[in-house]
Amino acid sequence: MSSSGDTVDPGRMGLRPRARSGGETNRLGHRGTPTRLRLRPRGTPTGLRLGLWILCFSWFCFTAHAQMKIPPETVQFWANILSVQLRETTTRYSGANILQKKLKDVESIIKIVDIDGRDQVRDFAEDMERMLGSKMKSVKRLAESAEDADLYHDFNKTLQFDYYNSMLVNTADEDGNFVELGGEFPLEENEHFNNLPVNTMQSDVQVPTNVYNKDAYILNGIYWSEALNDVFMNNFQKDPTLTWQYFGSSSGFFRIYPGIKWTPDSNGVAAFDCRNRNWYIQAATSPKDIIIVVDISGSMKGLKMTIAKHTINTILDTLGENDFVNVIAYTDYVRYVEPCFKGTLVQADLDNREHFKVLVAELHVKGEGKVAKAMKESFKILNEAATKGQGSLCNQAIMLITDGAMEDFKDVFEEFNWPDRRVRLFTYLIGREMTFADNTKWIACNNKGYYTHISTLADVQENVMEYLHVLSRPMVINHNHDIIWTEAYMDTVLPNTKELFATKAQSLLLMTSVAMPVFSKKKETLSHGILLGVVGSDIPLLEVMKLAPRYRLGPHGYAFLITNNGYILAHPDLRPLYKDGKTLKPKPNYNSVDLAEVEWEDIDETLRTAMVKGEMGTLSLNVRASVDKAKRPLFLTNDYFYITINDTPFSFGMVLTRGHGQLMFMGTVSVEEGLHDLTSPDLSLSNEWTYCETDIDPHHRKYSQLQAVIRYLQGKEPDLECDEVLLQQTLFDAVVTAPLESYWQAIMLNASGMEAGVETAFLGTRSGLIRLTRYTGMETRVAKTFLTPADKDNLFTVDHFPLWYRLAMENPPGRFLYYIPVEDKDNRDKTGASKYVIAITAVTVSSGGKTAMAGAIGVQMSLEMLEKRLWTIAFQPADTDCTEVEGVCPLSCQSTDVNCFLVDSNGFIIVSKERSEVGRFFGEVDGSVMAALIKSGMYKKVSLYDYQGMCRSGHSHSSSARPLLSPFYGLAAVIKWFFSHMLMFLLEFNFCGLWHSDYVVDAKAGYHTSHKAKRMDALQPCDTEYLGFMLDNSIKETNSLLKCGRCQKMFVVQAVPDSNLVLMVVQADCDCSRQYSSITLEPKEVKYNASVKCNRMKSQKVRRRPKSCHAYHPKENAKDCGGASEISLSKALFLASLATSLALRRWT
Repeated sequence: MSSSGDTVDPGRMGLRPRARSGGETNRLGHRGTPTRLRLRPRGTPTGLRLGLWILCFSWFCFTAHAQMKIPPETVQFWANILSVQLRETTTRYSGANILQKKLKDVESIIKIVDIDGRDQVRDFAEDMERMLGSKMKSVKRLAESAEDADLYHDFNKTLQFDYYNSMLVNTADEDGNFVELGGEFPLEENEHFNNLPVNTMQSDVQVPTNVYNKDAYILNGIYWSEALNDVFMNNFQKDPTLTWQYFGSSSGFFRIYPGIKWTPDSNGVAAFDCRNRNWYIQAATSPKDIIIVVDISGSMKGLKMTIAKHTINTILDTLGENDFVNVIAYTDYVRYVEPCFKGTLVQADLDNREHFKVLVAELHVKGEGKVAKAMKESFKILNEAATKGQGSLCNQAIMLITDGAMEDFKDVFEEFNWPDRRVRLFTYLIGREMTFADNTKWIACNNKGYYTHISTLADVQENVMEYLHVLSRPMVINHNHDIIWTEAYMDTVLPNTKELFATKAQSLLLMTSVAMPVFSKKKETLSHGILLGVVGSDIPLLEVMKLAPRYRLGPHGYAFLITNNGYILAHPDLRPLYKDGKTLKPKPNYNSVDLAEVEWEDIDETLRTAMVKGEMGTLSLNVRASVDKAKRPLFLTNDYFYITINDTPFSFGMVLTRGHGQLMFMGTVSVEEGLHDLTSPDLSLSNEWTYCETDIDPHHRKYSQLQAVIRYLQGKEPDLECDEVLLQQTLFDAVVTAPLESYWQAIMLNASGMEAGVETAFLGTRSGLIRLTRYTGMETRVAKTFLTPADKDNLFTVDHFPLWYRLAMENPPGRFLYYIPVEDKDNRDKTGASKYVIAITAVTVSSGGKTAMAGAIGVQMSLEMLEKRLWTIAFQPADTDCTEVEGVCPLSCQSTDVNCFLVDSNGFIIVSKERSEVGRFFGEVDGSVMAALIKSGMYKKVSLYDYQGMCRSGHSHSSSARPLLSPFYGLAAVIKWFFSHMLMFLLEFNFCGLWHSDYVVDAKAGYHTSHKAKRMDALQPCDTEYLGFMLDNSIKETNSLLKCGRCQKMFVVQAVPDSNLVLMVVQADCDCSRQYSSITLEPKEVKYNASVKCNRMKSQKVRRRPKSCHAYHPKENAKDCGGASEISLSKALFLASLATSLALRRWT
């Protein structure tokens, strides 16, 4: 039988010639001898005769191609035999029937329960509140101790004090003596701190290269902050799950516990400055609306413009997702750097900040500067935002970056800002000239702002940071200790970041920080609102998400966290890294991925809106999911449960898949019986799941989860905190699956009955238990890494069930599913030497009219074994009785006339004569047949979307107004290159630059940003659409004839019963590649027109503003508004920088 609609009847096309009795069948399926054509050319001109011969020969060739007929009954016969043999092999070697029978026997003692999602999400949220609450208490203790230590410390400008400098500790000179500030500092690897060498008895101090490490303010701050050492250790003793604790000083030093050896960058520079970190900035200030106004008139050319751009970028780096921003450039008219953002404020998330930086890099100077228009436009934007309830609804400020103001613009301020002075003005005078400094300072001082003079790139960082101290004054004077939580971020400072990228789940590499400001409580400085710094602690999101155990969520269920802005903190589909060549790197927008971009089936954003508003509720959605590197689509019905986490800006969500995901079965066995089977050598437990908490007591960290469970059950470690429900389930699973150990051993002992190629038998249960046996040794095994600790995809991990388990759950129980794991495109094995096949099926348990999934069981086989099996079956010997067969007979897959494929339910090739095709999508190999199968409905196309894609940039970001190339353009380019490099040389040729300071690095970064951004081959964030395919199991067979130019291609497709496979036999000598292009699974970028792109960029999604705002205090001393004409390098700083740099160059 063939499928209806698209099957062409070969008979109607003259493809069924009746054979003569007893005739032999030729290779094209004809019987008898073809009739010889007798042309009688007598009297025919030679040319015409030749033409007739050519015409007849062409007709013969065409009909020879077209008349091939592959007998569907032959292919069906092969498929049936293959089905029986595969079923026998997989059932025998896996022991699936043994396990199913054992589960049937214990049905009387089990209970199947429905998971109440509302109760469960509430339980998880309460656990998270307790955990995060303990971190907040630790930070509060640090803040109180720091303020007290400063209160009782009298500043001593001649203080001499040695401390442990984290850059210099354990560093010796040529004589073997420790260098200054680098004494002996014991370090020991600690698993709790990612196996970094740390000192849990002492903190140490990191000082950025551009800060003098013996400055009086630095030394006094380090001295009194020594009091935090005891608090750090006491906090860690009270809460052993704490990770890094720290104090970031407003003067620049960073005290970290436990102490570490700080690693400088490749230039020997300690570029890390705690004051630039998001946790510091958010804790130091309330949310803010910022308009950056930059002068691009002709007077700003050269170095001034370079400094101005760097200043803008530095200001942008101080903003976070609770802030709003826009950038305006002015000459004799107002120009929005991004025209799309005209007249509005946009959220200062990572995406928008980076977008602004690219555009700022392309600014060019011209014309005359008229600042009044730009100031009025800025005030209008801020006033309109406040009136409409947009933006942060808190602090508002204008940042004026110019080389001078010719007037004070008093009339502008009287119209828009006085007398309330609700908008602060910060002015940055660029360049060495001081001609118009008075007006520039007057603007800031009369609008509650701050004035700074920036004459070199080296001045930018410190001067920009001043505005944060001004904005923090009302909060400091009020003594409001607001606790803040940051968005997700990736710690790229620690030395082993690359190793973490390679070993941990991408979605759980991130962390959040809890932080609190530290104020001066001294009465004499109260009105000045002096911010001493910020204390904080890091919380790995992995530890938070462990509080929503995988076994209670099911194979396709998951938990996730979002911020008050709707951005993802943790989600199994979050992919913060991308591959650039062979290197894993963080994506530019990794921490501003919106929930709507991951849960994209929620078209109306109902889920996102409810969660951002802090509501509790439920929602059901039919979703398209995918597994196996997003190549295998699934249709699921998800029930979402969500709730807010009190005292944090976070909301927690949980997903249970409708059906098996919402059922759990509970069984009871004795501890003694369970312990016996739990100690079997073939059994393992997920070491990423928390059966027992081994991280609280340092003495327990040496135990694996299985060891901890056994010792707890034996009574040897009664202090361990264990999940009693999970332990009971694990014990039950160990007992129920125990018979498989002896069954597998019996097969191995019967060596004569072993079939070569069956390598591993295995099973897994919802409790994270895996049993396996290796039928072959490591030397002969093809799948050497399968089910080893490195094989994360096939193990129970903290963020997913094994791939084989998830696939089995969506396959009818008792029916085996066969697949070859999808390979990364870059790591594809073209020889097929390392390819292997997995056969898996689900086992169930029933009770009280309900049926729950109990686990999955299967075998792993070599590809060669399956190939031999298929080629043996798909072969008809020469003496085959072809009497009743219409078509090619005998037929063999080894023949060059046909190509045979064994393809799985997602269209991936499992067996092909060409090993290089194995594992590839069939549409890539034969687009013509795949197109016919899609048209017939045998394979259904599934469209999927990825809003976290990375695409090659196909265009330059530069202006479309670029001049046409001319003979002079090349010369102009050369001149531009020469002067730009000469400028960089002059920028770098300064005292600080001689000793590889941060300033040179910043100068290069600031100057070359545009060049890097414009790289034609650079990967940029993008949205993509990609395809997946699913087999329609209701269509069992199809055959068709495809017309391809001068030939016709015959193919027959037959489903292999009791499996997810189809057998395809395709005519090999008809090339259809010109008529049918290949069908690939490669993602395609979704292109948006300018209008849509603009609307997407400036759209204001629903968000929940932070509860507190500190924008005003009547006692604020606004007269402290700056005015330092220049920041000069002191002799002490010069000598200290020289000494430190020489020490680092020699000993690090």
